[in-house]
Amino acid sequence: MRYDGDVLVIGGGIIGLSTAYAITRAAPGTRVIVLEKESGPALHQTGRNSGVIHSGIYYPPGSLKAKFAVQGSAEMVKFCAEYDIPHEVTGKLIVATERSELPRLHGLVQRARQHAIPVRELGPAQIAAYEPRVRGRAAVFVGTTGICDFSAVSTQLARLAQDAGASVRCDARVEAIGRRSGGVAVRTASGDVLRARVLVNCAGLHSDQIARLAGDDPGMRIIPFRGEFYELKRARADLVRGLVYPVPDPAFPFLGVHLTRGIDGSVHIGPNAVPALAKEGYGWLTVHPGELASTLAYPGSWQIARKHWRYGVGELHRSLSRRAFTRAVRRLLPDVTADDLIPAPAGVRAQALLPDGTLVDDFLFKETARVVHVLNAPSPAATASLAIGREVARRALRQL
Repeated sequence: MRYDGDVLVIGGGIIGLSTAYAITRAAPGTRVIVLEKESGPALHQTGRNSGVIHSGIYYPPGSLKAKFAVQGSAEMVKFCAEYDIPHEVTGKLIVATERSELPRLHGLVQRARQHAIPVRELGPAQIAAYEPRVRGRAAVFVGTTGICDFSAVSTQLARLAQDAGASVRCDARVEAIGRRSGGVAVRTASGDVLRARVLVNCAGLHSDQIARLAGDDPGMRIIPFRGEFYELKRARADLVRGLVYPVPDPAFPFLGVHLTRGIDGSVHIGPNAVPALAKEGYGWLTVHPGELASTLAYPGSWQIARKHWRYGVGELHRSLSRRAFTRAVRRLLPDVTADDLIPAPAGVRAQALLPDGTLVDDFLFKETARVVHVLNAPSPAATASLAIGREVARRALRQL
């Protein structure tokens, strides 16, 4: 069998590009090809998030999330500094606005200590010293959190991988995958056939579909959740100095509506989390009937709806009503009004869901003969992308 490359990576987001970069560094001379279905890299999850470099404070000890985030946050700051990518270590406040949230806030302090993350506990007056317009009963300041431009990070990773001999091919949608003795063959929408010794699936929102194309049962389904954002009007951007988060609800793998001053000085507020009607459904009018039917036919979808329908109704209400969204924001930022908010681009999160309705809350990898699948790469995937890329590269090179 003639090989066009040694490792074929499907997906040109930050994880796919980091994997290609890591392979070229760990094993110089390895022929790597990245296939991206869009006209450029990082146009979906990577390019549509809040740009936060997470510290790792939220994640349970022993989880891959904790391992990758604690290591990856400092590494991402160093990478951005080395290649002049816009970034800033701002720190962030996690604010309890209700008495019932105080035990959970204290639990985060304990978790920070387990991860050796420096934090400072604050009372109401001290909160005002950091964020004069924010109100809360207590807060934690996490100094290692920052912001950056993850699209620029992805562009740099692609450049470094290509300089080391990798090929990044855009407009290359994968339509068929065949397993061969000693390798795999992939056919793209344009009719090109590429053969490699090992396949790496970093397809994000489409990772479950790619797994099935490869003949593997992923054991889960990607359910798309749209995160909708607003932006503060420029004249009101001074309401927020940095990053402000609520205390997260451990029953749901979303951090809640938060305030993020981005690297460009704009302040984004959100996201809420509503089911998307397509894997790339960035608005209610984007509907892909085949993808929607697949989601509705999956048993896990009905299980999660049954478990979390009250939470879902609240999220849908905030999606459809700016005033309802504003009321949620006012818990943290009382001075904000509905007129201060203007719609901002939404993102879609690729959430892995098990058949029993369990939301997969950690990274999920699966290996079969000559194939490595990245089936769930939730936040903090962008933060920890360099560490995750090395892990995926290690698995791929072991298969070689």
